[in-house]
Amino acid sequence: MNRRQVLAATGAFGLVSLSGCLGLAGLDDHESTAGGVDADTRESTDYQQVGVDDITIEESVGVGPVEESVRVVNYLTEHEKTVDMGPLGEQRGAVFMVLTTPRIGIPNYQFNPVEDMSTHELVELVEDNYDEMDDIEHQEDYSMTILDQETTASRFTASAQFEGEDVDVYLHVSEAVETDDDLLVTIGVYPQEVANQEEDNVDELMENVVKEADESEGNGDEDDGDDDSDNEADSDEGDGDEDDEESDDGLV
Repeated sequence: MNRRQVLAATGAFGLVSLSGCLGLAGLDDHESTAGGVDADTRESTDYQQVGVDDITIEESVGVGPVEESVRVVNYLTEHEKTVDMGPLGEQRGAVFMVLTTPRIGIPNYQFNPVEDMSTHELVELVEDNYDEMDDIEHQEDYSMTILDQETTASRFTASAQFEGEDVDVYLHVSEAVETDDDLLVTIGVYPQEVANQEEDNVDELMENVVKEADESEGNGDEDDGDDDSDNEADSDEGDGDEDDEESDDGLV
């Protein structure tokens, strides 16, 4: 599954269609701050931060005779955990993601629709954009405190593809909460077989989200480029295999 493609749609839904309004309002360049999870919580739940990726939406629009360029930068911080997936063995099959998207608006009007989206609307965006996740069904809603704000989280069942095999998963999505300048949404996915452990872990991860991701942890694809430049002597040996391993992004 291509989680970046899906979360790009979730984090920027509606912004492109409103880009003309953004340009007219002078709101043509916004960037969020990457959110994360408290280090102690990551350690206690065995989730590892594996990447912080920017999801940039750029759109050129005509405003009369003048063309405006609108740029919105969202961030997706990814965490993974190795779990027992039965016949598939030990795999990085549990995923927790923190999506941040800028709050964009003028007094009494917000342009970013993520602010008012319910968990049902957010998960519909996920379902519409995942080629390999379907049969999503709502199970329950529950209250959750994220960044000291009471919000709603929901649990869904779904069918996902993992290494060509169908895997029944649980999908947790929280409604957006506010940081200083951004909106923050959390998403957790794990195999139903490990629900006894991972359901509590996802709740704990949600409750211990922080406004800024730990920059000392894994940095996804950006690290690959740095490694190539620092290790030219090793570039002829095994790089292809290592890249293949890094591209295995887990369930989502």
